[in-house]
Amino acid sequence: MRKHGSGSSMMVEVHQRSWEDRWMEPSLGKSWKKSLYGAMTSLGLLPLLCSIIVLQVCFSSQLEDNKIPPSLCTGHPGTPGSPGNHGNPGQPGRDGRDGRDAAPGEKGEKGERGYPGETGVRGLTGDKGYQGEKGERGQPGECAVAPKSAFSAKLSQSHTLPLNVGDAVLFDTVLFNEQGDYNTETGRFTCKVPGVYYFAVHATVYRASLQFDLMKNGHAVASYFQFYGNWPKPASLSGGSLLHLIPGDQVWVQMALSEYNGFYCSTKTDSTFTGFLVYSDWKNSA
Repeated sequence: MRKHGSGSSMMVEVHQRSWEDRWMEPSLGKSWKKSLYGAMTSLGLLPLLCSIIVLQVCFSSQLEDNKIPPSLCTGHPGTPGSPGNHGNPGQPGRDGRDGRDAAPGEKGEKGERGYPGETGVRGLTGDKGYQGEKGERGQPGECAVAPKSAFSAKLSQSHTLPLNVGDAVLFDTVLFNEQGDYNTETGRFTCKVPGVYYFAVHATVYRASLQFDLMKNGHAVASYFQFYGNWPKPASLSGGSLLHLIPGDQVWVQMALSEYNGFYCSTKTDSTFTGFLVYSDWKNSA
């Protein structure tokens, strides 16, 4: 197709050619086509026929493309359509700019104390520390082994008689005194281990009656008496008692009456004073 002249002449040429192409279709008889063409030419109707064909072609193209001009077909407004489905959510918007810093608010009230947390895992063992300074010596503690306290002593033959009232009888010959709790110079036993003790006195009585007391811290806890009736042989007087003592307590034998001082000893008989711990008050002792 060649482009020449104005736009309207080009359109007439296009539609003229299109009509001529349709005219040359084999479906129309050749004789009929020639006679019709000759008649329209002789009558001068050929330009009118071309105009009709151009209008038909324009309207047919608009109908085919569904582009009918509003001026040709104006109807009533249609029924509103059903609402469409909701669209998909849009993408998140961008973060806004940071606002200006406001003035600090007032201090809030103190909250309640929370519950104790769970015990954490035990930490690693730390390094060994430096050795500290030696501390002061502590007070004597209780013993884990069985404490001991015992003694036994007797009168010697050289002991001076008679004794006076209130004098302690000096059993001056030691038979046993491993812990050193009995003193031969004073005739007194001094307690070191608290507990219960048993004391016993055995006296040989001869040539005079005998009365003595077992003393604890200056108080008589037991008294013993033996009357002498001019017997040809010596008699005996024995007695014993359990006493509870604390450290510092003292126990001894003391004359009760000056005329009853018949303690006697010889190579064949003795007068003795004995004492020993039965059990201690220490809790950790064996």
